Amino acid sequence: MGTIRHAVQPAVGGMCLCLIIMLATVSNGWAREIIATDQRGREIHLAHPPRRIVTLAPSITEIVFYLGLGDRVVGVTRFSDYPPEAGLKPKVGAFTDLNVERIITLTPDLVLGTKNGNRPGAVRLMEGAGLTVFILDAKDLEGVLTTLVAVGRLGGIADTAHRMAGELEQRVDHIRRKVRSKPKPGVFFQVSPRPIMTINHETFLHDLISLAGGRNIAADAPIKYPRFSIEEVIQQKPEVIIIAGMKQGPQLDEARRRWLTLPLIPAVKNGRVHLIDSDLTNRPSPRIVQGLEILARLIHPEIQWDD
Repeated sequence: MGTIRHAVQPAVGGMCLCLIIMLATVSNGWAREIIATDQRGREIHLAHPPRRIVTLAPSITEIVFYLGLGDRVVGVTRFSDYPPEAGLKPKVGAFTDLNVERIITLTPDLVLGTKNGNRPGAVRLMEGAGLTVFILDAKDLEGVLTTLVAVGRLGGIADTAHRMAGELEQRVDHIRRKVRSKPKPGVFFQVSPRPIMTINHETFLHDLISLAGGRNIAADAPIKYPRFSIEEVIQQKPEVIIIAGMKQGPQLDEARRRWLTLPLIPAVKNGRVHLIDSDLTNRPSPRIVQGLEILARLIHPEIQWDD
Protein backbone atom coordinates (compact mmCIF):
# COMPACT_ATOMS: atom_id res chain seq x y z
CA MET A 1 0.00 0.00 0.00
CA GLY A 2 1.44 3.37 -1.01
CA THR A 3 0.84 6.52 0.98
CA ILE A 4 1.08 10.22 0.31
CA ARG A 5 1.37 12.64 3.21
CA HIS A 6 0.37 16.28 2.83
CA ALA A 7 1.28 18.79 5.54
CA VAL A 8 -1.69 21.07 6.06
CA GLN A 9 -0.99 24.71 5.19
CA PRO A 10 -1.73 27.48 7.72
CA ALA A 11 -5.47 27.76 8.08
CA VAL A 12 -6.10 31.49 8.26
CA GLY A 13 -4.03 34.55 9.07
CA GLY A 14 -0.74 32.64 9.01
CA MET A 15 -1.75 30.33 11.86
CA CYS A 16 0.06 27.02 12.26
CA LEU A 17 -2.03 23.89 12.49
CA CYS A 18 -0.44 20.67 13.72
CA LEU A 19 -2.44 18.32 11.55
CA ILE A 20 -1.38 15.81 8.88
CA ILE A 21 -3.68 14.09 6.42
CA MET A 22 -2.78 10.70 4.97
CA LEU A 23 -4.25 9.44 1.72
CA ALA A 24 -3.97 5.64 1.51
CA THR A 25 -4.33 3.50 -1.60
CA VAL A 26 -6.39 0.36 -0.91
CA SER A 27 -7.54 -2.50 -3.09
CA ASN A 28 -11.04 -1.15 -3.64
CA GLY A 29 -10.00 2.42 -4.50
CA TRP A 30 -8.99 5.46 -2.50
CA ALA A 31 -9.77 5.64 1.21
CA ARG A 32 -8.80 8.50 3.45
CA GLU A 33 -7.14 7.85 6.78
CA ILE A 34 -6.79 10.85 9.04
CA ILE A 35 -3.59 11.10 11.05
CA ALA A 36 -3.53 14.04 13.43
CA THR A 37 -1.19 15.34 16.13
CA ASP A 38 -2.90 17.01 19.08
CA GLN A 39 -1.70 19.66 21.53
CA ARG A 40 0.08 17.03 23.65
CA GLY A 41 2.14 16.00 20.66
CA ARG A 42 0.27 12.69 20.51
CA GLU A 43 -0.58 11.23 17.12
CA ILE A 44 -4.01 9.70 16.56
CA HIS A 45 -5.34 7.64 13.64
CA LEU A 46 -8.90 7.70 12.33
CA ALA A 47 -9.85 5.24 9.60
CA HIS A 48 -12.75 7.52 8.64
CA PRO A 49 -14.37 10.74 9.90
CA PRO A 50 -15.93 10.09 13.32
CA ARG A 51 -19.60 9.16 13.56
CA ARG A 52 -19.89 9.33 17.37
CA ILE A 53 -18.24 12.29 19.11
CA VAL A 54 -18.03 13.19 22.80
CA THR A 55 -17.00 16.76 23.65
CA LEU A 56 -15.35 17.49 26.99
CA ALA A 57 -15.83 21.27 27.25
CA PRO A 58 -18.67 23.69 26.41
CA SER A 59 -16.43 25.59 23.98
CA ILE A 60 -15.63 22.42 22.03
CA THR A 61 -19.32 21.53 21.92
CA GLU A 62 -20.04 24.93 20.39
CA ILE A 63 -17.33 24.44 17.76
CA VAL A 64 -18.65 21.03 16.72
CA PHE A 65 -22.22 22.34 16.41
CA TYR A 66 -21.04 25.49 14.61
CA LEU A 67 -19.47 23.24 11.97
CA GLY A 68 -22.78 21.43 11.48
CA LEU A 69 -21.57 18.21 13.12
CA GLY A 70 -24.01 18.29 16.03
CA ASP A 71 -25.86 15.21 14.83
CA ARG A 72 -22.69 13.19 15.49
CA VAL A 73 -22.40 14.33 19.12
CA VAL A 74 -23.40 11.62 21.60
CA GLY A 75 -22.17 13.22 24.84
CA VAL A 76 -21.37 16.65 26.26
CA THR A 77 -20.32 18.18 29.57
CA ARG A 78 -22.79 19.61 32.07
CA PHE A 79 -22.62 23.27 31.06
CA SER A 80 -22.72 22.68 27.31
CA ASP A 81 -25.82 24.79 26.83
CA TYR A 82 -25.25 26.40 23.43
CA PRO A 83 -26.73 25.96 20.95
CA PRO A 84 -29.89 24.90 22.82
CA GLU A 85 -29.95 21.47 21.19
CA ALA A 86 -26.54 20.75 22.74
CA GLY A 87 -28.21 20.81 26.14
CA LEU A 88 -30.37 17.84 25.12
CA LYS A 89 -27.37 15.54 24.60
CA PRO A 90 -26.36 12.97 27.26
CA LYS A 91 -24.19 14.48 30.00
CA VAL A 92 -20.75 13.13 30.92
CA GLY A 93 -20.05 15.27 33.99
CA ALA A 94 -18.35 18.65 34.33
CA PHE A 95 -15.27 19.26 32.19
CA THR A 96 -13.08 19.25 35.32
CA ASP A 97 -14.91 16.25 36.82
CA LEU A 98 -15.65 13.79 34.02
CA ASN A 99 -17.67 10.60 34.34
CA VAL A 100 -15.26 8.34 32.47
CA GLU A 101 -17.45 5.26 32.83
CA ARG A 102 -20.35 7.12 31.23
CA ILE A 103 -18.14 8.27 28.35
CA ILE A 104 -16.97 4.70 27.70
CA THR A 105 -20.56 3.40 27.59
CA LEU A 106 -21.38 5.94 24.85
CA THR A 107 -18.84 4.16 22.58
CA PRO A 108 -17.49 7.29 20.85
CA ASP A 109 -15.03 6.89 18.00
CA LEU A 110 -13.59 10.33 18.87
CA VAL A 111 -13.38 12.24 22.15
CA LEU A 112 -12.47 15.93 21.87
CA GLY A 113 -10.87 17.28 25.04
CA THR A 114 -9.15 20.42 26.23
CA LYS A 115 -5.65 20.78 27.61
CA ASN A 116 -6.79 23.54 29.93
CA GLY A 117 -9.48 21.90 32.05
CA ASN A 118 -9.76 18.15 31.49
CA ARG A 119 -7.74 16.22 34.05
CA PRO A 120 -4.90 14.16 32.54
CA GLY A 121 -5.85 11.18 34.72
CA ALA A 122 -9.33 11.03 33.20
CA VAL A 123 -7.86 11.27 29.71
CA ARG A 124 -5.47 8.39 30.46
CA LEU A 125 -8.36 6.25 31.70
CA MET A 126 -10.29 6.85 28.46
CA GLU A 127 -7.28 6.02 26.33
CA GLY A 128 -6.60 2.95 28.44
CA ALA A 129 -10.13 1.81 27.61
CA GLY A 130 -9.32 2.09 23.91
CA LEU A 131 -10.96 5.45 23.16
CA THR A 132 -9.37 7.90 20.73
CA VAL A 133 -8.89 11.24 22.51
CA PHE A 134 -7.77 14.39 20.69
CA ILE A 135 -6.70 17.28 22.93
CA LEU A 136 -7.23 20.89 21.81
CA ASP A 137 -5.90 24.10 23.37
CA ALA A 138 -7.24 27.46 22.21
CA LYS A 139 -5.36 30.09 24.22
CA ASP A 140 -6.54 33.13 22.27
CA LEU A 141 -8.84 34.15 19.45
CA GLU A 142 -6.38 32.97 16.82
CA GLY A 143 -6.33 29.61 18.60
CA VAL A 144 -10.12 29.40 18.33
CA LEU A 145 -9.89 29.68 14.55
CA THR A 146 -7.11 27.11 14.43
CA THR A 147 -9.20 24.75 16.57
CA LEU A 148 -12.20 25.25 14.28
CA VAL A 149 -10.12 24.16 11.29
CA ALA A 150 -8.64 21.19 13.16
CA VAL A 151 -12.06 19.89 14.24
CA GLY A 152 -13.39 20.37 10.71
CA ARG A 153 -10.56 18.31 9.26
CA LEU A 154 -11.08 15.56 11.83
CA GLY A 155 -14.78 15.60 10.93
CA GLY A 156 -14.07 15.25 7.21
CA ILE A 157 -15.28 18.74 6.27
CA ALA A 158 -11.97 20.54 5.83
CA ASP A 159 -13.15 22.89 3.07
CA THR A 160 -16.19 23.97 5.06
CA ALA A 161 -14.08 24.58 8.16
CA HIS A 162 -11.55 26.70 6.24
CA ARG A 163 -14.35 28.79 4.75
CA MET A 164 -16.05 29.34 8.11
CA ALA A 165 -12.78 30.23 9.84
CA GLY A 166 -12.02 32.67 7.03
CA GLU A 167 -15.40 34.36 7.48
CA LEU A 168 -14.74 34.78 11.20
CA GLU A 169 -11.30 36.19 10.54
CA GLN A 170 -12.76 38.73 8.13
CA ARG A 171 -14.96 40.00 10.97
CA VAL A 172 -11.92 40.25 13.24
CA ASP A 173 -9.93 42.08 10.55
CA HIS A 174 -12.79 44.55 10.13
CA ILE A 175 -12.43 45.48 13.80
CA ARG A 176 -8.64 45.72 13.54
CA ARG A 177 -8.94 48.18 10.67
CA LYS A 178 -11.55 50.28 12.42
CA VAL A 179 -9.62 50.73 15.69
CA ARG A 180 -6.07 50.87 14.27
CA SER A 181 -5.72 54.64 14.30
CA LYS A 182 -7.90 55.33 17.34
CA PRO A 183 -6.67 56.19 20.86
CA LYS A 184 -6.81 53.28 23.31
CA PRO A 185 -9.05 54.12 26.27
CA GLY A 186 -8.25 52.50 29.61
CA VAL A 187 -10.53 49.53 30.34
CA PHE A 188 -11.26 47.86 33.66
CA PHE A 189 -12.71 44.41 32.96
CA GLN A 190 -14.39 42.99 36.06
CA VAL A 191 -14.73 39.19 36.14
CA SER A 192 -15.98 38.86 39.72
CA PRO A 193 -18.26 41.21 41.66
CA ARG A 194 -17.24 40.09 45.17
CA PRO A 195 -14.31 40.25 45.55
CA ILE A 196 -13.57 42.64 42.71
CA MET A 197 -11.30 40.75 40.31
CA THR A 198 -9.90 41.57 36.90
CA ILE A 199 -7.38 40.12 34.40
CA ASN A 200 -3.74 40.71 33.48
CA HIS A 201 -1.87 40.43 30.16
CA GLU A 202 -1.60 36.61 30.29
CA THR A 203 -5.31 36.05 29.72
CA PHE A 204 -7.66 35.50 26.81
CA LEU A 205 -9.67 38.57 27.84
CA HIS A 206 -6.62 40.84 27.69
CA ASP A 207 -6.15 39.89 24.04
CA LEU A 208 -9.81 40.68 23.32
CA ILE A 209 -9.52 44.11 24.94
CA SER A 210 -6.43 44.87 22.85
CA LEU A 211 -8.05 43.66 19.62
CA ALA A 212 -11.09 45.80 20.41
CA GLY A 213 -8.88 48.89 20.64
CA GLY A 214 -8.67 49.22 24.41
CA ARG A 215 -5.91 49.29 27.03
CA ASN A 216 -6.24 46.88 29.93
CA ILE A 217 -5.42 48.92 33.05
CA ALA A 218 -4.49 45.74 34.95
CA ALA A 219 -2.17 44.39 32.24
CA ASP A 220 0.92 44.58 34.47
CA ALA A 221 -0.60 42.86 37.51
CA PRO A 222 1.64 40.00 38.74
CA ILE A 223 -1.09 37.31 38.63
CA LYS A 224 -3.66 36.39 35.98
CA TYR A 225 -6.73 37.27 38.04
CA PRO A 226 -5.76 39.97 40.52
CA ARG A 227 -8.02 41.46 43.12
CA PHE A 228 -8.51 45.22 42.92
CA SER A 229 -9.83 47.54 45.58
CA ILE A 230 -12.24 50.31 44.65
CA GLU A 231 -9.47 52.77 45.58
CA GLU A 232 -7.09 51.16 43.08
CA VAL A 233 -9.66 51.42 40.32
CA ILE A 234 -10.28 55.10 41.17
CA GLN A 235 -6.53 55.70 41.02
CA GLN A 236 -6.23 54.05 37.58
CA LYS A 237 -9.08 56.22 36.18
CA PRO A 238 -10.48 53.79 33.58
CA GLU A 239 -12.49 55.33 30.78
CA VAL A 240 -14.57 52.16 30.36
CA ILE A 241 -15.71 49.61 32.95
CA ILE A 242 -17.04 46.29 31.69
CA ILE A 243 -18.61 43.75 34.06
CA ALA A 244 -18.87 40.17 32.81
CA GLY A 245 -21.24 37.53 34.09
CA MET A 246 -23.04 34.41 32.92
CA LYS A 247 -26.44 36.07 33.11
CA GLN A 248 -27.63 39.54 33.83
CA GLY A 249 -29.12 39.39 37.30
CA PRO A 250 -29.02 40.86 40.82
CA GLN A 251 -25.27 40.39 41.33
CA LEU A 252 -24.29 42.08 38.09
CA ASP A 253 -26.84 44.84 38.54
CA GLU A 254 -25.53 45.44 42.06
CA ALA A 255 -21.94 45.58 40.81
CA ARG A 256 -22.90 48.17 38.23
CA ARG A 257 -24.83 50.25 40.81
CA ARG A 258 -21.76 50.25 43.09
CA TRP A 259 -19.61 51.76 40.37
CA LEU A 260 -22.26 54.35 39.52
CA THR A 261 -21.85 55.85 43.00
CA LEU A 262 -18.25 56.83 42.16
CA PRO A 263 -18.37 59.77 39.73
CA LEU A 264 -14.63 60.43 40.19
CA ILE A 265 -14.00 57.54 37.77
CA PRO A 266 -14.14 58.79 34.15
CA ALA A 267 -16.09 55.69 33.05
CA VAL A 268 -18.80 56.50 35.60
CA LYS A 269 -18.83 60.22 34.90
CA ASN A 270 -19.34 59.57 31.18
CA GLY A 271 -21.90 56.77 31.51
CA ARG A 272 -19.58 54.02 30.28
CA VAL A 273 -20.15 51.22 32.77
CA HIS A 274 -21.42 48.19 30.85
CA LEU A 275 -22.52 44.58 31.40
CA ILE A 276 -21.59 41.76 29.02
CA ASP A 277 -22.46 38.06 28.80
CA SER A 278 -19.32 36.20 29.87
CA ASP A 279 -20.14 33.29 27.54
CA LEU A 280 -19.30 35.64 24.66
CA THR A 281 -15.92 36.62 26.06
CA ASN A 282 -14.70 33.68 28.17
CA ARG A 283 -15.53 30.64 26.05
CA PRO A 284 -12.97 29.93 23.30
CA SER A 285 -15.68 29.21 20.74
CA PRO A 286 -16.81 30.92 17.50
CA ARG A 287 -19.06 33.21 19.56
CA ILE A 288 -15.89 34.89 20.84
CA VAL A 289 -15.95 36.95 17.63
CA GLN A 290 -19.40 38.23 18.57
CA GLY A 291 -18.01 39.09 22.00
CA LEU A 292 -15.13 40.97 20.37
CA GLU A 293 -17.56 42.94 18.21
CA ILE A 294 -19.58 43.94 21.28
CA LEU A 295 -16.44 44.95 23.17
CA ALA A 296 -15.23 47.06 20.26
CA ARG A 297 -18.53 48.95 20.16
CA LEU A 298 -18.46 49.52 23.91
CA ILE A 299 -14.85 50.72 23.88
CA HIS A 300 -15.20 52.81 20.71
CA PRO A 301 -18.79 54.06 20.43
CA GLU A 302 -17.54 56.99 18.34
CA ILE A 303 -16.77 54.69 15.39
CA GLN A 304 -19.31 54.23 12.61
CA TRP A 305 -19.51 50.43 12.73
CA ASP A 306 -22.13 49.64 10.10
CA ASP A 307 -20.40 51.00 7.02
